[in-house]
Amino acid sequence: MLREGAAGVTLAVRAQPGAKKTAINGMYGEGADAQLKIAVHAPPLEGRANLALTAFLAETFSLPKSAVELVTGELSRSKVFLLRGVTRAAAETRLAEWL
Repeated sequence: MLREGAAGVTLAVRAQPGAKKTAINGMYGEGADAQLKIAVHAPPLEGRANLALTAFLAETFSLPKSAVELVTGELSRSKVFLLRGVTRAAAETRLAEWL
């Protein structure tokens, strides 16, 4: 789910667009293929859900929106985001608060 790289940490996400509210809903999958399951209030139209996910992750990790980048999965429920300026340890600590 989390991988550390030179630019920051990548986070694998499983999006559930069209939910009542945006929130972390646990994990999807197990092991190396695990993804953070996030319900997104925005519909999957014209990139609205991707923008909402970016804003939610920025808020969750206390980052500016410009530090959160969608790397893969623009048209898929399975996505990978790059969180710039975050270490893996800090990301794990922050996620532990939500899970």
